[in-house]
Amino acid sequence: MKSRISLLLLTFALAASSTLMAHAGACSNSTIQGTYAFTIHGQILNPDGSTLLVDGLAKTTFDGKGNLTQLDAVAINGNVAPGWASNTGTYAVNPDCTGTFTVTNGSQAPVHLQMIIAQSGNTIHDMVTDPGVATTAEAERVHVIRH
Repeated sequence: MKSRISLLLLTFALAASSTLMAHAGACSNSTIQGTYAFTIHGQILNPDGSTLLVDGLAKTTFDGKGNLTQLDAVAINGNVAPGWASNTGTYAVNPDCTGTFTVTNGSQAPVHLQMIIAQSGNTIHDMVTDPGVATTAEAERVHVIRH
């Protein structure tokens, strides 16, 4: 029963966000051009059934053309190591203000995410789509790049 209620609530939320975005106009890669401050929360689900808590911060700059740079600090079970890490990546924004991005962090596997863009590009909501990772993040634009 709980799963049906959760599914129903998720369906309503997606329908509402789709309606709101349809009125907001078309989005593109340039919609999120600028620097955003992300707050990250979630869990890593290990094959043995144990979980690790994930919390982090990221400062991500989207160039308006599909490329990004990121500085982040992520704590796993309260341990931040190595501290601030520099990353790069790519992104794609769809006309309906949904999109995807991939963050490449050196020798580690790339992180794949889906996002929804809100508030005329000033807010991003995302989630990691890689198996075994259940994290979400919210971001606020802190700087607009003007060309």
